Amino acid sequence: MASLLLAGGGTAGHVNPLLATAAVLRDRGHRVAAVGTPDGLEADLVPRAGIELIEIEKVPFPRRPDGAALRFPGRLRRAIRDCEAAIEAHRADAVVGFGGYASPPVYWAARRRGIPIVVHEANARPGIANRLGARLTEHVAVTFPGTPLRHATVTGLPLRRELEELAEVFADADARAAAAATAREARGWAADAPVLLVFGGSLGAASVNAALAGAIADLVGRGIHVIHLTGRGKSEGALGARAALPAELAARYDVAEYSHDMAAAFSAADAVVCRSGAATVCEIGALGLPALYVPLAHGNGEQALNASAAVGAGAATLIPDAELEPARLAREAARIVLDGGAMREAARGIGIADGAARLAALIEGAL
Repeated sequence: MASLLLAGGGTAGHVNPLLATAAVLRDRGHRVAAVGTPDGLEADLVPRAGIELIEIEKVPFPRRPDGAALRFPGRLRRAIRDCEAAIEAHRADAVVGFGGYASPPVYWAARRRGIPIVVHEANARPGIANRLGARLTEHVAVTFPGTPLRHATVTGLPLRRELEELAEVFADADARAAAAATAREARGWAADAPVLLVFGGSLGAASVNAALAGAIADLVGRGIHVIHLTGRGKSEGALGARAALPAELAARYDVAEYSHDMAAAFSAADAVVCRSGAATVCEIGALGLPALYVPLAHGNGEQALNASAAVGAGAATLIPDAELEPARLAREAARIVLDGGAMREAARGIGIADGAARLAALIEGAL
């Protein structure tokens, strides 16, 4: 049994893989605590998972020569000292970083204390925190092949337990069909209804919502049933589009702002339209669902890179956000739902469902 400090936070893309890995490590008998900042998602999600959270100061890397840049060295030294104290207090045998503001001080503290460092990078294009961490260790796990970090081993992304379990169901064709029938009938649809799932994350995706509102009459007119998760506070356009449909067609269009049971939504779906954040791409890949990705146009282009392996394997197609319009969305989405057999076959061959177990094994190998 080892004592491990897991660091990461700020966004769900860092916190959820941390929590999934922590669950597997604890199942294997290891002691786990986490390091994070008080204003990231980890401040809520980590204690809720029953894991001790050690809070350190948020120390962003300066991007311009200003007062914050002058204060940065002193703030970073304090954060590193706090992480060294945590390592000492928990008698940590190794640290595991998932990126975000909390990771660099933990990496440096572990280097100074002479204990192993493990890095996990979720995105195909790594962030600055993990580019730094990968220079300090040979134990580097990545989600996607081709991620430009030294010593990288592809483990996939540690997935939420409920999606790991759903991936196991989907691996059996009969069990998959039974789960789909149950999920569709729960919505009042036929067990064999063709279903498209469209979502943009908890905050929604305005461009996807707008394009779908313009495409929905075409899609449901072809017999496709659509589950549309608009994002909180962003359902007005979708509800208006549904109200304009004849009652028979409107019954094929299920609109909600958010789902608390994504496993049921995925179970019902034949294909997915969504953004291509790392977690989303990995969850869809693990489930073997064909996808139409619309990468977020902001950031450093990592969303398009995240989807590139699935697109290259023939399991997904991609429309740049600037080129998304209703007619194209309707045409491409209908194709992958109604005539996507080859894509579904390709999708079943690319996903990694046991990323948390693979990362746990890499961590144990580093001890």
